[in-house]
Amino acid sequence: MYIPKNNRQSDKKQIVEFIQRFSFGTIITVKNKVPIASHLPFLVTQTDKGKSLQSHFAKANEQWKDIENTPVLVIFSEPHAYISPKHYEKDLNVPTWNYMSVHAYGQGQLITEMENVSELLERTIDTYEIEYKQQWNKLPQDFRTKMMHGIVAFEINMSELQAKEKLSQNKTENERKKIIESLSKSNHSSETLIATYMKGTLTE
Repeated sequence: MYIPKNNRQSDKKQIVEFIQRFSFGTIITVKNKVPIASHLPFLVTQTDKGKSLQSHFAKANEQWKDIENTPVLVIFSEPHAYISPKHYEKDLNVPTWNYMSVHAYGQGQLITEMENVSELLERTIDTYEIEYKQQWNKLPQDFRTKMMHGIVAFEINMSELQAKEKLSQNKTENERKKIIESLSKSNHSSETLIATYMKGTLTE
């Protein structure tokens, strides 16, 4: 990913927090020189090898067959906002777009032990809807087993993280404040989120 110096985020803790907050990612592999993508929720896990991403495919989605045979890219990208040049002090400007994104590279590995698959599903429930856990536990074991046989769980040992925060860092403090004020009044949650993240870049 192209990342100008002033847009680069290198704080690993903040990067992981971003992935956890915007965890519905796009996983990309390559087969016969053609990129293939799926959209999945991911968990971040600390392993002996470092941090990994874990998720699962529907078994009918044959992308899982390539997860161990090709480098894997997972993209996490959520808040974004159109930035009008009306906020700038000079007329010699053009519109742009503010956004945040993380690219996680790594090697995939299938999770085949049913006990580990079950543990991954339970952690997924705990992350997204812990109230459902009681209902899940009451489901017949044969039903849960059937569901688990219908998916393919996997993990990706992350070898490289690239994080970009394009938040008008190249503009003046006054211009950024005007952008923040405008986006904060938006009815779109993505734009208000960008405003919130932009506030964290101000020096005052």
